[in-house]
Amino acid sequence: MLPLAHCFNIPRRVRFKVKIPAQRIQLCNMSVSPPPLKRRRLGNNETKSTTLPLDKDRISVYSWNVNGIQPFIQKSITSYFQSKKPSSKQSETPATASLRDFLRRHGWPTILCLQEVKINPNDDATKSAVRQAVKSNTEGGPDYEAHFCLPTDPHNARGFGRKVYGVCTIIRKDFITNHQPKVRSVDWDLEGRIQIVETQDPKLSIWNIYAVNGTDNPYKDSNTGAVVGTRHDRKLAVHKHMLDEAKSLESQGYGVILAGDMNIARSQLDGYPNLRTSPQQHVINRADFNKKFFDAEEGLKAIDTYRHSHGDERGYTYYPRGRKFGSSCDRVDLIICSGSLEKQIVDAGVCATEKERGPSDHVPLFATFDIGQDDRTT
Repeated sequence: MLPLAHCFNIPRRVRFKVKIPAQRIQLCNMSVSPPPLKRRRLGNNETKSTTLPLDKDRISVYSWNVNGIQPFIQKSITSYFQSKKPSSKQSETPATASLRDFLRRHGWPTILCLQEVKINPNDDATKSAVRQAVKSNTEGGPDYEAHFCLPTDPHNARGFGRKVYGVCTIIRKDFITNHQPKVRSVDWDLEGRIQIVETQDPKLSIWNIYAVNGTDNPYKDSNTGAVVGTRHDRKLAVHKHMLDEAKSLESQGYGVILAGDMNIARSQLDGYPNLRTSPQQHVINRADFNKKFFDAEEGLKAIDTYRHSHGDERGYTYYPRGRKFGSSCDRVDLIICSGSLEKQIVDAGVCATEKERGPSDHVPLFATFDIGQDDRTT
């Protein structure tokens, strides 16, 4: 069986002075071999325990906005927090800033969707470093391929030396061998925000998404450079594009899985201490997202895998830096899927620890699907 990282609920010790309802969050179980202490000594070396048979009947999809790929491919960095003196209250060992370590620590996910990788589209050296970082460095270790969708928009993705946006989809090679997936982008996105992995047996369409963050900043026509609205307007337009594409795929028999940073907190359960309601456009964007993807009549009728697995339990994915961990957080990263896949959802969760946040301002999340039997609901 695939040694997937499982999550469990424990009572959350609220350290805030304000009174809030009791809540529980998902913490990832890091019980892998070798033990944590030994693993720190081994660094990225892999052991025989990492070559256990992988369950080909299950797909584990992990998603993480890493807020820049560089810390995860620099061999000299063993831990983002290593240079900082740990506090007396910090009992957990910081996670290493390494892509290969992440994959091992989480039981070799089938697919890892990374957002906001911030790679210049012409930077072949960094892309090569990412591909090297996910390769096995021992005989028999699970191997991976890295696929990129980076910004090509000449007018809306020029800042920071074009190191903006961008997604990277990392796929385990045995899945590639067994299912021969097609990896593609979409013609309505030139900002490096959408990458799709599709298989024919079973018919699955798995999306890696870094959704537009709605702001009042101008959005320009990709061809002419003329201002045609705001980033809020563009966000709503992308919602429509996503819905149309997903519905078209469903009509062709695909089960659709959308994973990534949606830049939307869906409800009061998804924001702490409060759900963002100002400016008013955020409320409009939220309502539009919920209608398009969850409305039973007009929308995709999708399933929020975290809510499906954990009901009304609170769990957050965005923990801004510069604030005490947990004092302000939102669930803006989601893995949602077609209703036809409901019976195939095995588990879902968020890895809500400061350790797992690492050098990012988001924590990872995951969902697991059983594809061994195609018993989809209709």
